[in-house]
Amino acid sequence: AQVLKESGGASVQAGGSLNLTCVQSGSSYLGTHLAWFRQPPGKAREAVAAIRPGHGNTYYADSVQGRFVIPRDNALTTWYLEMTSLKPEDTGTYYCAMGLVLGAWNSRAQYDYWGQGTQVTVSS
Repeated sequence: AQVLKESGGASVQAGGSLNLTCVQSGSSYLGTHLAWFRQPPGKAREAVAAIRPGHGNTYYADSVQGRFVIPRDNALTTWYLEMTSLKPEDTGTYYCAMGLVLGAWNSRAQYDYWGQGTQVTVSS
C-alpha cells in the first residue's frame, strides 16, 4: 500500500506564498498522475493541480492558474505545490493524491491514494 504525507501548510496573509510537499512511501505503484486537491471549509473537495511525471504534463484548476505551480522535476516519490499570490479563498485542507488516471485529471474517483491533509489558511 502507498502512504502519502503532506507538509508545509501554514497561516499566511493574502498575497503571500507557501510551498507544500508530498512524500510517498510504500510499495511500488504504477500510477500516472500526482495531484493536489483542497477542501475549503464547508465545501466539497476540489482539484487544484496535477502532474503526469512520465510525460511532464501539468494541469491546473482555473482558480489557481498562473498562481500555483507543480514543478516538472518532481520525482515519483516526492512532489510539490508552489503557491503564490494567495487569496483568502485558497483557504482549506490540502491533500496530495496519486492515481492511475484514465479519465479527467480533476476527478476524485481517479485517485487511489490520499494523504491526511495539511491546513492552509489565508487571511485578508
